[in-house]
Amino acid sequence: MPDGIIYLVGAGPGDPGLITLRGIECLRQAQVVVYDYLANEQLLNHAPPDAERIYAGKIGGRHNQEQEEINRLLVEKGQQGKIVVRLKGGDPFVFGRGGEECEALALAGLPFEVVPGVTAAVGAAAYAGIPLTHRDFTASVAFVTGQEGKDKSESGIDWDRLSLGDGTVVFYMGITSLRRNMQRMSKHGRDPHTPVALVRWATTSRQQVLTGTLADIADKAEKSGFKPPAITIVGDVVNLRDKLRWFDSRPLSGRRIVVTRAADQAGEFSSMLTSSGATIFECATIKLVEPESWDELDAAIGTLAGFDWLVLTSGNAVRFFFQRLNALGFDARALGRCKVCAVGPKTAEAIREHGIRPDLVPADYKAEGVVSEFARLDMIGKKVLFPRADRAREVIPSNLEQMGAQVTAPVAYRNILPDRLCPEALLALEKRCIDCITFTSSSTVLNLAELLGADLLADMLKGVAVASIGPITSRTCRDLGLKVDIEPQEYTLSSLNAAIQQYFSLPAH
Repeated sequence: MPDGIIYLVGAGPGDPGLITLRGIECLRQAQVVVYDYLANEQLLNHAPPDAERIYAGKIGGRHNQEQEEINRLLVEKGQQGKIVVRLKGGDPFVFGRGGEECEALALAGLPFEVVPGVTAAVGAAAYAGIPLTHRDFTASVAFVTGQEGKDKSESGIDWDRLSLGDGTVVFYMGITSLRRNMQRMSKHGRDPHTPVALVRWATTSRQQVLTGTLADIADKAEKSGFKPPAITIVGDVVNLRDKLRWFDSRPLSGRRIVVTRAADQAGEFSSMLTSSGATIFECATIKLVEPESWDELDAAIGTLAGFDWLVLTSGNAVRFFFQRLNALGFDARALGRCKVCAVGPKTAEAIREHGIRPDLVPADYKAEGVVSEFARLDMIGKKVLFPRADRAREVIPSNLEQMGAQVTAPVAYRNILPDRLCPEALLALEKRCIDCITFTSSSTVLNLAELLGADLLADMLKGVAVASIGPITSRTCRDLGLKVDIEPQEYTLSSLNAAIQQYFSLPAH
């Protein structure tokens, strides 16, 4: 059996973008991933689909597996010749018990590698706008455990040295012992008025920051119900937060938004909103699949060079059309003299990725805008290929035919209901803790209404801002009794993101 290897990979403090390139390389070759509750689960997507995924974190505040069990598990998988990634929040060697795990591996004679990560103190401080060191305030910083071993009768921390001077002190996982730790610092010489910051769920869209002093931070934490996981930053550098905060002052910070795009398409829009500070619930209401038969599209592709125009109205149409073109052994050269119309800049961008520059991109992205552009041309006798979704509106083909064109409109993909809706998103809607729901096509609205029922949908969205990508989708929303609060002037995801930001920037919201 080939030798296995165990990689102890620091996942960073929460933001999946903070993992190192080496960490991602290890995940991509993993056969087993053992991860804890502070490691962002999005990182598991970097592992192969068939990799075994084992959760070894906490459930309800209790460890799902004790450290000795985790050590045995890593040794067992390593002895089986597996490539194992132990994915740990923060850095494995900074209060991550990575040293204990490596000792077990070394004792078993197994090879291992430690991949450092951004530790919580560094990530939390940066995302809270608090520099841990600053030449005008302090030149030193100390990382300290906030929870010493339960079997210790006396503290092993030198509180005198820790408390005296002006160095920044960061306590890891010390919320449950916050009052005791703050009292100890005051007792051993630190000024009770020294600023303190608590940072919870650092570097994620759920990040919360609470500030106070050694004297009052424990009372503030209790009053606000501040819970773990969090770190505590003590020092005058905390005062810089008012000037340097950036992460939690973004336009959508604290907003909870439901994205209803198809599962394989939600990422781009979700990333836009997340970058603006929002917490995203991806709730796919459509599933895009192949047509029941390719016959009609295949026949059109076989005579593609004989068409005058190819009209593609979405990135989905581009994707399915070119997938089928390639599957039949053709490439962009099969278009011959056929011109290409792209509806919207994103569709045009998708077409350019296939080495084709669209001949026509209507300024108005609605079907009516496409018709208006073609009305300027002589379409009599022109052959038009219009690969479409099974539920596409008939505006374009019917109007082109009225202009004298010969239109072939084969189904390139179908829009079907997903197997289920995201339970987390539904629970959030039921608890009335969603600020906004986004609809990027009429299908996303209609499918959600079909899955929930129109009456229940309208009830669940009371008090929720409805964001629609354009007038056609908005009309569908209104037909179902929904009030549309947000609609951009341009029917693009970036414009919708900007319109949502503008809406929530108003004082009333």
